[in-house]
Formats: sequence, structure tokens, C-alpha cells
Amino acid sequence: MTDFHQNGNITTLHNLRSRPPAQLVHEIAVYAETRKVTLILPCLCSELEGPALPAILAELAQVSYLHRVIIGLDQADEAQFRHARSFFSTLPQQHVVIWNDSPRLQQMHQRLQHLDLAPQEPGKGKNVWSCIGYLLACADSSVMAIHDCDIVTYKREMLDRMVYPVVNPTFPYQLAKGFYPRIGNGKLNGRVTRLLVSPLLIALKKVIGDRDYIDYLRSFRYPLSGEFAIRTAPLPDLRIPSDWGLEIGVLSEAWRNMAPKSVCQVEIADNYDHKHQDLSPEDTNKGLSRMSTDICKAIFRKLAADGTVFTPNTFRTLKATYYRSALDLLEGYYTDAKMNGLELDRHKEEKAIELFAENIIRAGQVFLDNPHETPFIPTWNRVHAADAQFLSDLSRAVDQDQAEFTAAEHS
Repeated sequence: MTDFHQNGNITTLHNLRSRPPAQLVHEIAVYAETRKVTLILPCLCSELEGPALPAILAELAQVSYLHRVIIGLDQADEAQFRHARSFFSTLPQQHVVIWNDSPRLQQMHQRLQHLDLAPQEPGKGKNVWSCIGYLLACADSSVMAIHDCDIVTYKREMLDRMVYPVVNPTFPYQLAKGFYPRIGNGKLNGRVTRLLVSPLLIALKKVIGDRDYIDYLRSFRYPLSGEFAIRTAPLPDLRIPSDWGLEIGVLSEAWRNMAPKSVCQVEIADNYDHKHQDLSPEDTNKGLSRMSTDICKAIFRKLAADGTVFTPNTFRTLKATYYRSALDLLEGYYTDAKMNGLELDRHKEEKAIELFAENIIRAGQVFLDNPHETPFIPTWNRVHAADAQFLSDLSRAVDQDQAEFTAAEHS
């Protein structure tokens, strides 16, 4: 994607292939001496057995400027936590594996429940939120980066390019969102972005009219990417969604808290492939069906917070407008794929569009039926206001988990 187009809403930082990667890395290392960089890796225990993570660790082992790596480990028992500690021990950087299911962290969760501040459901959002809490308790980093643990095309340059815009003190950016073409195994991927988010935003603009927030979201080439870097100052006031709307939720928070000139998107890879979710048309609580519903709700909630009034008729019109917009875009995706020798199954794509159209109605109904829903995990500022000792106790609990198993391993 070697172009220099700017959309006028947020800055796009391209990879024009005009600068040696080593030169960029050297500059980051200089900045990182006084502006420490921490990487967060939200990880499922099952991903330790997959093909992607060993290769990711091999790439990360070459990154000398990282101050710390925080691994949030979900769905793990004690034996799996021990295995994870051994697995990640190949990292040369200072690192910690947060065992989210440990007895100590479960006690911390119960403490939040007594305050009515506990995350309502497990998942990536809760994992990332916990890791951010530990990062804030450490109070020694200026930049936080995050990416997934299932990227089979991972190269360290992804991290380098993502971190650079926010670690460079002469740049104004507080948030850098990664983007890339979603291709892999000869296929055009990225179904939820291509077939749901893009046509939904087009349809929303037609149905409810111009909104700066819609133009903002449409400016991102890949709004659902799980890769971004952010300066740590805004983190205490960041509202993390508790459902699968994490990526859209973070962009919405940037829209709420930051000036557009402090947000950028940066090209971090020539291609990107990772674990693919099933469409799951038979179960709305799984796979892309659940994801699409949560994403729609996240967008509807944000628009409502900005004053948009939604009714059942609005959602019925939106569904019809979305369906037509999605089919129009599909024609463009098909010809683009064919011209580049990529596979695209139009029948499966249209089946996905039909499912997403139904989920727009479902998300709208849930939105209308639950006006008092609080889908966000409380900010760390609010937790601190309710329990000033919580962050330090969370850090101590994580460190005690590490120390206990370190002692057992050496006994």
C-alpha cells in the first residue's frame, strides 16, 4: 500500500519503503531510554500450543528497546500457568505472566464485586484491562503497545512501526492504530471489517445523516485491527468495553478524550493473517455472529451518547440500507481480489452479509431493550477513587504469584 493519500480527518503514516528499518529502530531505542515502552500481550492458554506464538517470541527476542512485556494469561489452571512461565522465559526482556485465574487475582476480583466495579464477563477486554492496571501500578512507562498472540505473519517491524509515532517526542500523536491488508493463503480476508463495518458506516450516514464520529471511524483503513500503541497518560481514564467491541471501543475513547490531530494510523505490514473465527450462524453467542452484534452495539451506544435518537424504525431502515451498501461493496471486493489473483467466494460472502444484516436488528433490539446497560469496565481512575489501595495490591498479588512459583521451581 505504497501511497501518500491523507483522508483529512486523521493522519495516515505510510510505509513508503524509503527508510532502512534499522534506522527507525535506532531512533526508537534512543527515545525509549527516557520514554519507556511496555508491550501487552493478551493471551489464551490455548495459543501456547498454536503455530503463531513461538514465532512471535522469536521476533520479540530481537527487540532491545522494550522495557517490559506484560502477558495476560486467560483460561489457565495452575499447571498451565507453570507451562506459560516456562514458555515465555525465552523473552530476554523483563516480563511478567499475569495469571488471571489465580486464587489471588480471583480475590481481587471479589473485592471489586463488593464495590460493584468488577468486569461483568471474561474475555479479551477484561484481560487487557487487568494488564493496564498492572502497568499503571508499575508507573514507569510512557508508551503502551498491544497486539494479539495469534498473528502467523508476525515480524518485529510491526511493533517498531506501531510504536514509533507515539514514542517520538516531536510527534503530536497519543494513539497510533496499525493497519495492513488482510490477505493470507491466497484469500482476501477481513470479513467483519469489509462486510460489516464499512457498509454499516455508509448506511448510518445515509439513514441518520452526517456525523463527525462516523467520518472519524471511516477514516481508519482497518478499524478492527488489534494492534495499537498509546501514550500511558490517557490510560487511567480509558473505558474498556467488556464485550467484543474492544477495538471500536478504544477508537471511540480516543474520539472522546483526544483531539483528532493526536490520533494517527500507521501501516505496519505488507500482509497480515491470524486465527480466523467461525461465522457461527447457528449460535449468536459465538464467533463472528457474536462479534458483529457487539460491534454494532458499540457503534450505536456511541452515537446515542452523542445525541442520536434510535427507534425500531431506524434499525429496520438501517438494515435495508446496510444490505444494499454491503452488496455494492462486495462487487468491488470481488473484482479487486480477482485482479490480484486472490480467492473470494461470493456465495459465502453474501451469506455473511445476510447474517450481519440480521445482527444489526438484533443489536438494535438489545440496545433499545436495555437502556440501563453499562457495557464498559470501570476506568482505573474510578477504581482508584473507590479503593486507593487496589492498584498496589493488584501489583503485589501478581508479583506474589510469580515469586511463589519461582521459589517452587528452584526448590
